[in-house]
Amino acid sequence: SSCANGCSGEPIMSSKVVSTVVRRAVLSDVPSVAELFNGYRMFYEQPDDYAKCEQFLRERLENEQSVVFLAEEEGEAKGFCQMYPLFSSVRCRHTWLLNDLFVSADRRRTGVGGSLMQAAEDHARNDGAAQILLETAESNVPGQQLYESRGWELETDVRHYALTFEA
Repeated sequence: SSCANGCSGEPIMSSKVVSTVVRRAVLSDVPSVAELFNGYRMFYEQPDDYAKCEQFLRERLENEQSVVFLAEEEGEAKGFCQMYPLFSSVRCRHTWLLNDLFVSADRRRTGVGGSLMQAAEDHARNDGAAQILLETAESNVPGQQLYESRGWELETDVRHYALTFEA
């Protein structure tokens, strides 16, 4: 008899290269993006509410109020980002707000987030935007490292304020 693995008793290791496909989401993607969106919101301490997430995303896409990019591996949703259009009165040009970026826990630090950001950057650049803005939590050090590694700059000369209304 012959031993396919050299008779060492060691299992034959095979590594499978998984490719990430990033594409603009369409209405039929809402259920899979809503799963990720729900996870994103729970990360920011919001209650688990898939139905709310699905409705919100559906409304944004149906009304063309946002652009969503979806990262998939072997047809399975692994991450998303959502951008909203804004305008700069000073520049008299439009800009984009990269409001949401989320990658499944099992795919973080594998390039999925960078691929989603590249799609967002390409979209804004091709759309003629003046810039893309984003904000992140002070505690989101991995996110900050990703943004800065891609050439994003921390704005230190402005202050952002918020006035929150009860739902």
